[in-house]
Amino acid sequence: MKTKLLLLVILPLVLLPLMGVAAALTINTVQNATTTTTTGQFDRVGIAIGAALAIGLPGLGAGIAISAAGSAAISALAEKPETFFRSFLIVALAEALAIYGLIMGILLWLKL
Repeated sequence: MKTKLLLLVILPLVLLPLMGVAAALTINTVQNATTTTTTGQFDRVGIAIGAALAIGLPGLGAGIAISAAGSAAISALAEKPETFFRSFLIVALAEALAIYGLIMGILLWLKL
């Protein structure tokens, strides 16, 4: 129980601000010949934290969904082999959650 609490709650809360600060420090400003365009420091940190959340939380949710659906799918498949397609479809839909989160994180990262 304590391991799940550590992995699901405490670890993301510690890592997300660090990832946001690291992302904000790696961004360079765009300079033209006459003007300099920059976004505010806190804007970049907010977008970086949002990108980290957009990748991390769906990844955790997809992992939990795949562990529950995958074990149930294996059990159903052991009893009835004709349920393979339904079981595979449910696990694939759970994996799609992580892919959607990754796409949103990449779009937010490009916004930086």
